Amino acid sequence: MQYNTTREKLIKPEYGRHIQKMVQHAMTLSSKEERTKCAKAIVSFLVQSNNVSQKNIEEAEKKYWNQIHIISDFKLDVDSKYPLPEMEKLAEKPKKLSYPIRNIQFSFYGLSIEKMIKKAIETTDEKEKQSIVCMTANHMKKAYLSFNKDSVDNKTILSHLKILSKGQLSVPEDFDFIESKSVNKNKKPIYKKKFKKRK
Repeated sequence: MQYNTTREKLIKPEYGRHIQKMVQHAMTLSSKEERTKCAKAIVSFLVQSNNVSQKNIEEAEKKYWNQIHIISDFKLDVDSKYPLPEMEKLAEKPKKLSYPIRNIQFSFYGLSIEKMIKKAIETTDEKEKQSIVCMTANHMKKAYLSFNKDSVDNKTILSHLKILSKGQLSVPEDFDFIESKSVNKNKKPIYKKKFKKRK
């Protein structure tokens, strides 16, 4: 019995040893016509065995031709309607997607609060700016109470507003925050399911 550890390494394991042997056989054929015929048979076999839909046959065939070239180490000389794939491009690793790195100081406020603060900073009309700032401050208090305690000192919210706006925003002196009680009234109560003890 021949174990996999002693067998030749698979170039493309997902296609199995059978396909690799078929490609190797095609490489041994003397005429280009025979090699091409054999390669076409391999591609046809892969298309049928993978149940490729009619609309995707063109794309699948191109893919399998590329795989045959890779398995043969680009040594299989055949006539194909598809251009020979470039080794360098196939060897290239896909580029990593770059995600924006955001420094979230107070995660419980969320992105919407940050957008409101940005909008307030960019607003040139002073009356409209103050309106957005006051609205933002109350939204911040609601968000804080939703994820933290049942009450919060208004000075804490003002401090956070100053930090998030980098000192560019502040509420008017006569501004009245929304009361914590009114916010907590709208909180959905969390019910704990009671389980009956089995006798």
